[in-house]
Parts: sequence; C-alpha cells; structure tokens
Amino acid sequence: MSADAGPGARLVLETVDSTNAEGFRRAASAPGPLWIVAHEQTAGRGRRARPWASPKGNFYGTLVLRHADPPARAALRSFAAALALRDAFVALTGLSGSFALKWPNDVLLNGGKAAGILLESSGPVLCIGIGVNLIAAPAPEAVEPGAVAPVSLLAETGLRVTPEAFLDVLAPAYAGWEARFRAEGFAPLRAEWLAHAARLGQPIRTRTGTETRDGIFETIDEGGSLILRMAAGPVAIPAADVFF
Repeated sequence: MSADAGPGARLVLETVDSTNAEGFRRAASAPGPLWIVAHEQTAGRGRRARPWASPKGNFYGTLVLRHADPPARAALRSFAAALALRDAFVALTGLSGSFALKWPNDVLLNGGKAAGILLESSGPVLCIGIGVNLIAAPAPEAVEPGAVAPVSLLAETGLRVTPEAFLDVLAPAYAGWEARFRAEGFAPLRAEWLAHAARLGQPIRTRTGTETRDGIFETIDEGGSLILRMAAGPVAIPAADVFF
C-alpha cells in the first residue's frame, strides 16, 4: 500500500466504533490507499482523545495510507487533508471566501468549525481521520469554553450533501495534494495553507496542558509549527489548542 496510488478504494460501513480504529484493523489487507466511511460512529474521537459526536448524516471518514516517511514528515499530511477539505467545500458550494483553515487541524465556515482532522500512526500505517458537520453540529455549550463554535454545512449554506457525495469530491482533492507533497515537499502546501489561514497576523491564544501563551500568529514554519510572536520574540509551537 503506497501513499501515491490515486484517490484509493472506498469502504462504506453502517456503524463502526471509529473509522480510524477500523482503518488500523484493515490496513494489512488493503491493496492501496483506502477510504473508510461510516454512517455512524459509536466511539468517535478528536484530538487529545476528546469524544466526537457522531449523528447520522455527517461525514466520518479515514484515509488509510502506508508510507516510509519519518513521523514528523508524515504528520505534515494534516495540512494536505485540510487543503483537500477546503477544496471539497469550495467545489460543492462555490463559496471560496467562506472557508478558512485554523491551525492545527480545523476547517472553518463563516468563522465556525465545520470540520476537524485527526492523524494517528502505527509504524508505516497512517490513518487520516476526518469529521465534517454536513447536516448537524454540536451545541455551542458542548465545546470547551472559548473554543470556536461548531457549525454545519447545511445550516450555513442550505446545501445538503451525503457522506458518499462528499467523499466523491474529497478523495480526488486529497490525492492531488498528496501527489504534490510527494513530488515537491511541504513548501507548496505551506504556501497554500497560509493563503487561507484564519487569524494570520492577528492576536491568538495557544494552550497546552501546562502553558498558555498570547501573541500574534505570524506564520507556520517548514515543519508545520505555529510561530507565535510574543513580546520577547517569536516562539515555535509544535502542538497546542488555539483560541481566538
């Protein structure tokens, strides 16, 4: 199974615990890149093992890839996934100016969170989990205080899209960014991501389990870390939650 073999095969399931977990279970037998989509998850999760609400009608999918990259390079595929998600949204809606990319792994629609990405790896197997609020979003009080409020594609645009139809657009969009990443490296993905970055050049707050920092979102570096300009100078932040 190689990461550059096109959009890949697809497997649509009615119910699964999580598409990432199913991806690891099926990785050894997959002949090439494999998309797994479930109509319902019973144990969906986001970053830091947070639960991910999974009502029917939204998109819950995982792209299973095998790669030979070191972990830091493999992790840059979160940016490829974010760009592919934005491309899919724009292709379906025509609303280019409505979608922005929030570091490290969210896609915003009209300023609200419409999609999230979770990368998990085990040896040469990488599972790129993607959740999209196609028809429903969690209530604002269900998210962490200060976090971006969730929104759905249906509520914000009036467009109703099935998970399978969304994958029809997302899979080739990701394959294009994957091919470019393999051929040209991270630089073109970084440039395109920055062109659509939310709050670039503006004040933000970053929070890890031990530290909160306030500063100006200056850029992302060649390794995907957020560069936060503080009074004492720029700081590279490899992982954190971001608040506006």
